[in-house]
Amino acid sequence: MDILSALKSEASKLEQRLDSLNSAIKVLGGRNSVSYGNGRKKKRHMSAAGRRAIARAQRLRWKKIKAEK
Repeated sequence: MDILSALKSEASKLEQRLDSLNSAIKVLGGRNSVSYGNGRKKKRHMSAAGRRAIARAQRLRWKKIKAEK
């Protein structure tokens, strides 16, 4: 029973530590992200060059698949 009580006390300590960490995360959570006043994150926009690169890569993947058929 001594081991069981030690494990229970350790679990209790860990729960308290987790609560304090969650509180700290809640307080600091909004500082690292850009957001609107209503809590939503700001949308990210992709450049035209980035869209072209992704589209080109996808076309190459499709071409490879079609060539294998």
